[in-house]
Formats: sequence, structure tokens, C-alpha cells
Amino acid sequence: MSTKELPGSVGLFGLGLIGNAIAGHLIKAGVAVRGFDPDPDCMARLEVMGGKPMAAESIWDADCIMSAVFSTDQLEALVSGAPHGNGKVIISLSTCDPSLMPGIAVAAKENGYVLIESPISGTSADLASGDAILLVAGEKAVVDELSPVFEILSRAHFHVGEMGNGNRAKLAINLILGLSRAAVAEGVVFAKAIGLDPGDFLQLALQSAASSKVMASKGPKMVSRDFTPLGRVTQSAKDFGLIYKQAVAAGQGLPMAQRYLEVLADSLENGEGDLDNSAVLLAIERTPVTS
Repeated sequence: MSTKELPGSVGLFGLGLIGNAIAGHLIKAGVAVRGFDPDPDCMARLEVMGGKPMAAESIWDADCIMSAVFSTDQLEALVSGAPHGNGKVIISLSTCDPSLMPGIAVAAKENGYVLIESPISGTSADLASGDAILLVAGEKAVVDELSPVFEILSRAHFHVGEMGNGNRAKLAINLILGLSRAAVAEGVVFAKAIGLDPGDFLQLALQSAASSKVMASKGPKMVSRDFTPLGRVTQSAKDFGLIYKQAVAAGQGLPMAQRYLEVLADSLENGEGDLDNSAVLLAIERTPVTS
């Protein structure tokens, strides 16, 4: 790939909410996208968009590789099972364990790849609309070369230093976002419990000092109880598990994050994992009064 140019082709692993939005931007920019996902519906959507669904082994033939898989384990398996890369770049867009990213980067290098991490801050809708930001880490020269790719995927990208820092920043941001969603949900539940109309209350709250971007994006979904996923409960549970693990390793207690993990666990136990993360409202509604 020439400096400051888009790659002619991108191989994309993972065609869920995030992968679908990424593919859309790349295809619109004229990049040939070949993608793989174990879900046949995701593969079919890529073909409708103008991309090429392919078997996993064929993805590696693209000029640049992107990974939008779910977990750190899946990224590790992807890197370890790849054919020799001859210097190709793998861009990891997933939220992963920061402490493991340097080791995965070493494994990638031994297999002929340069790993760059670029987790996304924003929902899949933000990413699709171009309003997300990217938290990029890894070799600065490679990041600079990839700037045209990052520019078509986001409204801004920031190089935050060494491998692992991208996901450290992402987890710290997600901590704030998750607790903000919980606060909005609890406010809506409380307002309804004491006799206020939730929709009217939300409109009032949006004009108040409590207003936030989270309230504007997630509040209407909570009031309408439309939990069509833009970011799933399962993803929030995974991220908060990583957040808590990192906090324990750093010797830092996070009391509100710990309670939020319990709320997310309740959501998962009640089969709500595939709902939008605004469905935390349902778990809060189920919370009994304690003395």
C-alpha cells in the first residue's frame, strides 16, 4: 500500500453491527471489500452492499486486513491462524484486553503482519453516520500511512501511543458511557415510579442541566422500549468485565462499575443479551426495594 493512499482492497473479519458500518464506508470510497462472518445473514448483507463475501482463508489475500471480531480470544486466534503476511497490516477495531495487545502484536509480527489497534468510540449508528472517533495505537509511521483509511471511517482519529493504549482509552470512555446509560435508565424508571410520564420527563430532562449526548441517544429508546441493537448488552458486559479486570490489576476500586456489572448480569440471565444496551432499563425496573 502506497503512503497516504487507500488500499485497493480490504479483507474484513466480522460483519456484525460494526463490521457492516465499516464495510459501507469502504465500499462507498471505492475500496473492494471482501468479508467473512460465520453468520450467513451478515454475509448476505455484505453482498447486497456491493462487497464480496468469501471464505475466511480468502480474506487474507486483500491488501489490508481489518478485524471487527467480538473478543480478544477471537483476535488472538485470527492472528495465530493467519498465513504469512509479508508485511501487511491488520487493523483491530474491536474492544480487547489492553494487557494482551502487545503480545498479540508480537505474534502478528512473527507471522509477517503489523498489528495496529483502533477501537471505536461511538455506537454502530455513530460509525455508520461518520460521527465515531478512532483511538489508534501502535507504530506511528504505520498509523500515519493509514490515515486515509481512518479518515473515511470516522470524524477524527487520535494516536494514543503504544499498543494497548487504544483499548485503555476505549475502556475508560466506555466506563463513563455505561454508567451514564444506567443513570438515564434509573432516572426514567424513577420518574415513572413516582407518577411522571416517562416521555414528558425525558423531554424536560433533555432541557435540564442533566442533559447529555447519552440521554439524547438512549433516552428515546428507553421511553419507547425500542431495544433494536446499536450496541448490545453482551458487548457492554464484555467491556465492563475488561474494565473491572484492569481496575483490579491497577489496585483501583470502582464501586459503581461493580454494581453496573451486577445489573448487566441480571440482563444476561433474563435473556436480554442481544438487545440494545439501553435495555439496562429492564434490569433496573426489576430491582426490588431493599431496606
